[in-house]
Amino acid sequence: MLKNKDYVPADGKPFIYDYTLEQLQNWVKEQSEPAFRAGQIYDWLYVKRVGSFEEMTNLPKLLREKLAAGFSFVTLTEITKLESKDGTVKFLFGLADNHAIETVIMRHNYGNSVCVTTQVGCRIGCTFCASTLGGLKRNLTAGEIVAQVVKAQQLLDPEGERVSSIVIMGSGEPFENYDATLTFLRQMTHPKGLNIGQRHITVSTSGIVPNMIKFADENTQINLAISIHAPNDALRSKLMPVNRRYPFEEVMDACRYYIEKTGRRITFEYALIGSVNDRPEHAEELAKVLQGMLCHVNLIPVNYVPERDYVRTPRDDIFEFHRILERRNINATIRREQGHDIAAACGQLRAKHMETQAR
Repeated sequence: MLKNKDYVPADGKPFIYDYTLEQLQNWVKEQSEPAFRAGQIYDWLYVKRVGSFEEMTNLPKLLREKLAAGFSFVTLTEITKLESKDGTVKFLFGLADNHAIETVIMRHNYGNSVCVTTQVGCRIGCTFCASTLGGLKRNLTAGEIVAQVVKAQQLLDPEGERVSSIVIMGSGEPFENYDATLTFLRQMTHPKGLNIGQRHITVSTSGIVPNMIKFADENTQINLAISIHAPNDALRSKLMPVNRRYPFEEVMDACRYYIEKTGRRITFEYALIGSVNDRPEHAEELAKVLQGMLCHVNLIPVNYVPERDYVRTPRDDIFEFHRILERRNINATIRREQGHDIAAACGQLRAKHMETQAR
């Protein structure tokens, strides 16, 4: 865990979105206010989605002043907003300390999904990913993760639509910011808040084994996805340096533990990289490794990143890889690309911003 990367706002005040309803109830009690005030505050934050304490008009003025003195709202300043012809919206948000993060809204025929970021940058070092460019700067607080979904919902409000699902697949490794990620998940699923169903949320990890096991023991219905990207230890270590810390077989053992503990299917994310991990022999080896597991493989044609040397797998090879898995009775799909025309790969927009700032 990266305690030295935990963030404290410059004014020393916690973000109001960092607090769960139960924590707000305790705070209200400490202020000698009636218990129902906590529910009112929570309603203003998640149902009415106001941007200041002064807008919480059914609270006494003194209580609003106490809130303003004790908490800050998360500052997410819109630096860039890109809209794809397929409806995908990608934001680059500036934080209070001048760092920047990305958030993406993806529109599907079954609803609107939001992809959130959990860290500023990333230290995992996947060689095909733009998120790792520049390394890890710091963890986000739970409130800064929450604020991304609130911002997305505010965009959808005028359309009469809502955020129906969340994927924690933006920049960073959620399980290296475990406590904040879990607090975020509790906020998102709370029935008095945005009330998003647990089965409509997916958290993705590169394989932080201790916290994969811990997550299995949390007894949630939240979906788990593992970035695997290779069928063996040697190739995975070349693509994902984290594999040297948590070897392939340990990750697979943790996946089996999760399935046994929860009874839930696990998703394996596999980025197809031209002539690197996309050959028929890789598909055969992957099928052998996953044989008998309650799992699904999500094949992802890798996005081109200028700073990396990898190329996309040819279309016919993608379909052949998929056919091999299916013939071996491994459930697999090819991810439908979205936002391809707006630098949709994780970290690309932030990387461009960092490059501009450095000039």
